[in-house]
Amino acid sequence: MMDTPNATDFIESRYIREGDPKTDTLVFPLHPAWWSRPYEYEWARQFARQVDVVLDAACGISHPFKFWLAEYCREVHACDWDERILSKEAIRLDIASDFGEQAARDLPESSLDRLHLAQANLAQLPYESEKFDSVFCISVLEHLDTGTMLRAFREFARVLKPDGRLIATFDVPEMRPDLLETIMAVTGLTIEGKLSVKEPEDAIWSDMYGPPIRCFRAVIRKE
Repeated sequence: MMDTPNATDFIESRYIREGDPKTDTLVFPLHPAWWSRPYEYEWARQFARQVDVVLDAACGISHPFKFWLAEYCREVHACDWDERILSKEAIRLDIASDFGEQAARDLPESSLDRLHLAQANLAQLPYESEKFDSVFCISVLEHLDTGTMLRAFREFARVLKPDGRLIATFDVPEMRPDLLETIMAVTGLTIEGKLSVKEPEDAIWSDMYGPPIRCFRAVIRKE
């Protein structure tokens, strides 16, 4: 994994492209309808370090990224607005629904035991200031209204350690990447490295849920 800040191949904030690395399995085989997650997870996990205290923000119930983090990082927190996040039984039931009963049975108990789980709104996180080395927020921001999104970014800034990172992905056009610099200016965060908002021809996309959407990744640092 990326233990130094010099892995420039992964730092650029941009659209995810067809030729980017991806994985079809993270803890268990990924759901075939999750068109962008194979790319998002493979990219995001390059920023996880074994010594880190991290947060998977709006982690979902069955979503496997938090389980992978739990087996890799020193201390892992995960939160979601859904109250099922507080129940190990409910989590396994949701895994069985999305990935099959075998996946639910195969998830190691340690992947749940090592997680610090909380029910939380991103606009009011229940964590002390400067707690996390990294916050991961995967395919969430596009679901927030503008006011909630700005409050969430301010909360991310609050709970990150100085020089900590926010590793985020979101769908376009539900959220516009050209607004990132404006958002950074009012939330105490900054884009790390290069920001490329022009959509390339080989950007991954899906029309599974309606009009075509693309996926954008962003590396954001606390100033």
